[in-house]
Amino acid sequence: MSLGKIIDNKHNALSARIDKQKVPEHVAIIMDGNGRWATNKRLPRKYGHIRGVDVLKEILKASKKLGCKVLTVYAFSTENWTRPTEEVDFLINLFSEVLRNEIDEIHEESTKIKFIGDLNPFPETLKKIISSSESLTKNNNKFLLNVCVNYGGRQEIVKVARELALKSSSGEIKPTEINEELFNSELLTRGSKDPELLIRTSGEKRISNFLLWQLAYSEIYISNVMWPDFNELEFLKAILDYQSRNRRFGGIESLPNESLEDSQYSS
Repeated sequence: MSLGKIIDNKHNALSARIDKQKVPEHVAIIMDGNGRWATNKRLPRKYGHIRGVDVLKEILKASKKLGCKVLTVYAFSTENWTRPTEEVDFLINLFSEVLRNEIDEIHEESTKIKFIGDLNPFPETLKKIISSSESLTKNNNKFLLNVCVNYGGRQEIVKVARELALKSSSGEIKPTEINEELFNSELLTRGSKDPELLIRTSGEKRISNFLLWQLAYSEIYISNVMWPDFNELEFLKAILDYQSRNRRFGGIESLPNESLEDSQYSS
């Protein structure tokens, strides 16, 4: 049996186990391992980023096929500026090239694209491409792709706190009116429900300043596969793992015939 046939069989077997009624509406992904993947293959790091774009396209299609509604990906963090200038410049040029080449197809598939983060440090050419891409797709409603660039979770929370403080000091709101709902309305992801599932590739077990507020109750799936090797098959594994979880949101699940005294010791 050919390798392709084996992969197809595995894909079909996993797909058959997916409960379409329990697919997460919002999936967030930390796309990690591009540079290490390339280095391990004795290639320049840029080849990992190029391959990573193809993987994102595959996972975007897989998300839509399963019935997800929102995909939020961590493309460039506030800390990524510390990388070598050559790599940063390459990433910025790659963003521009990918948008130019892919935005028409994204629009035709009725996908809305939104860029989350501080765009100010980016070159004017990239900012114009981002703006035109968002404008072109703003009325699409079948799927939302959030791309986090120059984004940091702590920075976002500080930004929201500052904005609420200004509104309070101007009398627009009262301090007592500040609650989670109001805080949510100021987030960069406002309008979307929080991610039910966070996927991180390359085996790293941290969230790296990503969506710190929004991930409060997200299920976390760590894949040892580096992002350039991640594919639809690995994505289905993550979805199945998510569907095996018992999402209690800090509560407990009572077992049959379990008393209140017994349940208080449940984890």
